[in-house]
Amino acid sequence: MHGVLIPRSIKFGEDALGQADYPAGALIVTTAPPSLSDKWISRMGIKDYSLFDKVTPEPSIEDVKAVVAEYSEKRPSALIGLGGGSSLDVVKYASKEMGLPKVLIPTTFGTGAEMTTYCVLKFDGKKKLLRDDAFLADMAVIDSYFMDGTPEQIVKNSVCDACAQATEGHDSKLGNELTRMFCEKAFDILYAAIMEGRPEDYPYGSMLSGIGFGNCSTTLGHALSYVFSNEGVPHGYSLSACTTVAHKHNKSRFYGRFKEVVEKLGFEPLKLEADVSEAADTIMTDRGHLDPNPIPISKEDVVKCLEDIKAGSL
Repeated sequence: MHGVLIPRSIKFGEDALGQADYPAGALIVTTAPPSLSDKWISRMGIKDYSLFDKVTPEPSIEDVKAVVAEYSEKRPSALIGLGGGSSLDVVKYASKEMGLPKVLIPTTFGTGAEMTTYCVLKFDGKKKLLRDDAFLADMAVIDSYFMDGTPEQIVKNSVCDACAQATEGHDSKLGNELTRMFCEKAFDILYAAIMEGRPEDYPYGSMLSGIGFGNCSTTLGHALSYVFSNEGVPHGYSLSACTTVAHKHNKSRFYGRFKEVVEKLGFEPLKLEADVSEAADTIMTDRGHLDPNPIPISKEDVVKCLEDIKAGSL
């Protein structure tokens, strides 16, 4: 038997932010300063709300505890995560603790976090990936409005992340007919948007990618990417080469078009400071990404992939 989980309600498209109906008496949780959040909230048209804007970047369980401690007795009607992944992850966990419905409104795109049952928080200073059906949004709102003013490099990194998630998710052994449909459609939309210069379509493609890979997994490309991320390389940038090489190794149907996307976006070659063999040992511990890979992966395979990335042999 297969199963797919999606938010109960998904609002997307032009002015979805302004046209969606929000629960009265909700608590909005964000990392954004008032100069940004006031503008966003005004566009939402929500009147009766409270605001918690003290979430820290790279949030920890302490951020969740702060929300719960301050608002449990005030009993808001719902929690609204407004912002990047930090705000969404805090709301995912806090809403479960408080037994409240949640609305997720991503102001960035690429991760598809508003569609998934995943949450990343720090515990004792270390990031931990959590998965729980209770983290799924009751409503998600996706609007390209937030892309205005986003730096070009962040947009490039984000859309590369979405493309990698869609294509790796399609090839994952944990996928099924429905997840593969979402992943393939997501990449088709993202590919066309990148090649034809329609960035306003990126959030929609990312949303579909989130539904697809969020119900299965990513694979070798993501496993390779984390050793570069550990050296400070932005995640989407690291995937430009890592997912390309992974698709080449896996003989993926997406290899050619993914490589075209990377070339169109103009990513610079990656550099790796760590010893290749030691980096490969680290990657081999990432069973969450390697086990669902469409073919078995050995350390020798990983070393070859890393050497190809360093040599620019994509």
